[in-house]
Amino acid sequence: MGNDKNSKAHRSTCPLAGMLELLGDKWSLVILRDIIADKHKYREFEASPEGIPTNILARRLNRLVEGGIITKQPYQERPVRYAYYLTRKGADLLPVIQQAAHWGLRYIPGCESPPEWFFKATQDDLMAKED
Repeated sequence: MGNDKNSKAHRSTCPLAGMLELLGDKWSLVILRDIIADKHKYREFEASPEGIPTNILARRLNRLVEGGIITKQPYQERPVRYAYYLTRKGADLLPVIQQAAHWGLRYIPGCESPPEWFFKATQDDLMAKED
């Protein structure tokens, strides 16, 4: 289930190191948080309070698509613009993201609690939004 035959070689056989190769930067989990919160368009990601630079946003979105975490679907033809959605692989990160948020609330002073629905959401809830 976890290993794709077509995936490229990773620098380590450690599953945590492999996950961090794909998601261990400053922005990827913020983008996933936004998609979970029903943001799907580039301009919506740009408007997030963390202020991700546009060149980095484009690279992170591409990397998440290439990693099979999100998919992109055109919603406009001229110019072509895309909306981004979680794949099953991406939705399966929800418990990890929820636990990271719990940890942040407990140990990072000044953090605000996500909306109540965030901690109650399930992977299937996220996939149902995309159908």
